[in-house]
Amino acid sequence: MTYFIFIGDMFTLEQRAKMQGLFSGVWGVSAIVGPLLGGFLVDQISWPWVFYINVGPGLVAAALVWLTWQDKARDTASAPKVDYAGAALLTVGVTALLMGLFALGTAWGWALLGLAAALLAGLVRVERRAHDPILPLPLFRDRIFTAACSQGVLAGWAMFGSLSFVPLFVQAVLGTSATAAGATLTPMMLGWTFASIIGSRLLLRLSYRTLALTGMGLLTLGAVLMARLGVNARQASLLVNLALMGVGMGLSIPAFLITVQSTVRPRDMGVATSALQFSRSIGGALGVSVMGAVFSWRLTARLAAAGVGAAVSVDSLLDPVARRASSVVLEGSLRDALAGAMQGVFFIAVIAAALGLVATAFAPRGRIDQLVAQRAGAEYRGRPTPAGASRQ
Repeated sequence: MTYFIFIGDMFTLEQRAKMQGLFSGVWGVSAIVGPLLGGFLVDQISWPWVFYINVGPGLVAAALVWLTWQDKARDTASAPKVDYAGAALLTVGVTALLMGLFALGTAWGWALLGLAAALLAGLVRVERRAHDPILPLPLFRDRIFTAACSQGVLAGWAMFGSLSFVPLFVQAVLGTSATAAGATLTPMMLGWTFASIIGSRLLLRLSYRTLALTGMGLLTLGAVLMARLGVNARQASLLVNLALMGVGMGLSIPAFLITVQSTVRPRDMGVATSALQFSRSIGGALGVSVMGAVFSWRLTARLAAAGVGAAVSVDSLLDPVARRASSVVLEGSLRDALAGAMQGVFFIAVIAAALGLVATAFAPRGRIDQLVAQRAGAEYRGRPTPAGASRQ
């Protein structure tokens, strides 16, 4: 998240578009290598190594930051005051919301949701009075920012919620290995990376809204095709569907990010960028929790309808290690139950993506340079005329 803020603060619009594409390429390479390496480690060694493998690169990254980072001393009198109350309310409120969604349908879950609502309502009240709020509420009066955050929540819900279940679908329904499940995500990452690079360049010629609408349309189409997959699905079809979703994210995410960074006030660039990243993260977390609840409910119901609910535990179906230990074979009604439950999950992704497309349609029209010029003119007209001067 930090490097997105650096890009917005250090470079012009033209340079910013190119740098976003470059950083998207770096992220894309990492996103391709990660699932493949993770699947290989699970198959060949053991699953804890997907965490141990990150220790080395994490230490190298920390050393690079420590050795190369050069920060300038700043006047402490002019430094912004940290909004500790807002940060605490936001953190605890979102945590309570996610925990309540994971326990949805229970008394504890409803209590957590009530607590989350109270904390987030308190956050709004605190942010209205804070001198330097962690989440400036006036930003939400900006149509571009509001549309971008709404799209971020819904696109993150559809994309990251789906991705959480794709490896399970590939392993349990299609019967492949963990390495093959990791490789299934490669076309999505490639599509996301190349679309980000190309889309960032096209922002200098086309309307950001056109690119964002195109991207959300492709994301919705990919989600619809994913919801149609069943036990007889071919892995090639799955790869195409995920590639469409990846291209959709690659076109829409940078379009909104660069537009927001170019149109907000310089002092709000950091918090606006962070809010966009947070919207996608919270959307993915909400998607995983809600889609997980739907998946569990549909799977239990389908197992009971097939008459195998008492004979086979849900854990033995979802955990590949447990399947091997119990010699459970996913055939016939078991695979049908899992595939049917997955279709319900991907249908939730269709709804989220379609709503994200609608939210994108509410974004203002125009190219970024036109919007920047309009806002600069509006700010100039809003300034008071100095004494002794006249406006032409």
